[in-house]
Amino acid sequence: MKRLFTYRLCLIGFKRKGFDRVYSYTLGESAGASAEQVRKDFSIFKITGNKRGGYKIDELLSAIEDIIKHQEDQYMIIVGMGNIGRALVQYKRFKLRKMIIVASFDVDPSKQSKRWNIPVLPMEMLEDIIKKFHVKIAILAVTEISAQDVANRLFDLGIKGLLNFAPIILKTPDDVVVNNINLCDELESVIYYTQKVLE
Repeated sequence: MKRLFTYRLCLIGFKRKGFDRVYSYTLGESAGASAEQVRKDFSIFKITGNKRGGYKIDELLSAIEDIIKHQEDQYMIIVGMGNIGRALVQYKRFKLRKMIIVASFDVDPSKQSKRWNIPVLPMEMLEDIIKKFHVKIAILAVTEISAQDVANRLFDLGIKGLLNFAPIILKTPDDVVVNNINLCDELESVIYYTQKVLE
């Protein structure tokens, strides 16, 4: 699925440059995958191209959108209104992809008094908002010390999907999906491979 998102990004780039077709080896080169991997990924979803003509970009984009799209708005919350939380609530592309952040939460009363694009509420209101909007997905942007406790509370309230920005691997129930985003680790990875290229 992550490669599909990468393919989509590359295809949008090709389309903006005026291309209407793309070959698997061209798309793979742009996406950091082999042509064989591209064809294999597409075949899983019964997406086929033409050996001579390649893939029509508009048809590929439409097929990928059909695979990953959700028909209804997906309501979600953010817990933690530090730098990451504030940046995320102001990210306009979420709405374009039917991801609606209905509220954010923070333990700091001074942050609760500020309004960004959405209300910043006290943690005591978590349950009310989750029930009101039938929220199943949350973004966690709290400190490492409090992350597990906050996550446990979210799980108890019915959260089934979590994007975790706290620098900790959370203990989670088997029926919960968690993606961990550690910015320092990502940068360390870039630094490591950059040094390898320069050697």
